[in-house]
Amino acid sequence: MSGFGRGHGDAEQILAEARKAFFVMFGFLALVWAVQLANWGSDYAFSRHHGVVPGDLGTLPDVFASSFLHWNWQHIEANSGPLFVFGFLAAYRGVARFLGLSVLVMASSGLAEWVFGDAGTRTVGASGLVFGYFAYVVVRGLFDRHLIDTLIGVVMAASYAYLLTIAVPGTPGVSWLGHLGGLVGGVAGAWLFRERGERRERRERQGEGRPGKASGKPGLPAPAGNPRAALHKELEDLGLM
Repeated sequence: MSGFGRGHGDAEQILAEARKAFFVMFGFLALVWAVQLANWGSDYAFSRHHGVVPGDLGTLPDVFASSFLHWNWQHIEANSGPLFVFGFLAAYRGVARFLGLSVLVMASSGLAEWVFGDAGTRTVGASGLVFGYFAYVVVRGLFDRHLIDTLIGVVMAASYAYLLTIAVPGTPGVSWLGHLGGLVGGVAGAWLFRERGERRERRERQGEGRPGKASGKPGLPAPAGNPRAALHKELEDLGLM
């Protein structure tokens, strides 16, 4: 009975984070589209003036601004769906970590273009973020040792593996360097923002104070010799108890 109450509380917490993630991504997309409207109204002056130009020190701060800009309506439409889906999946376990991840991916994607891109090109677009969120979602469960996130990562990797084909040289008109930089930033973010050992141990200690957590008896954890104790601990670590 106490185990059910704890699972119910965990489910409520996950739903609360999912709601926050939905509204964060809805607001983020609304901002990107509002910028696109202003950009379109100025004949894309924002894109011309704030795109990333490799090696140009004056455009270095634009590694962040360029993620909000696009060259045309087809460009933003192509990015919006994947941006929302991967962004939501990246944010639903914690909006604070997601914001840190976003800054990291903007920097890694933009700097990849700025350092290694062809001189004279000017790059804008949210696709670097798309690739960063994708990479983060795919590997996060492995670093956090979380079963549900690992399964989500496997499904996303299998469903969107074709994205990797435009993160390598050879696709004309595509900023593959920005995509590759986004992938690197996403993997780095999954490592940097992983659920560290001390945080996991603190969560387990908090759980030990709950009545009947593992053994089903008030106030007593499962004995160390209990053959079900290891299973209970694994299920708890995976977020399933």
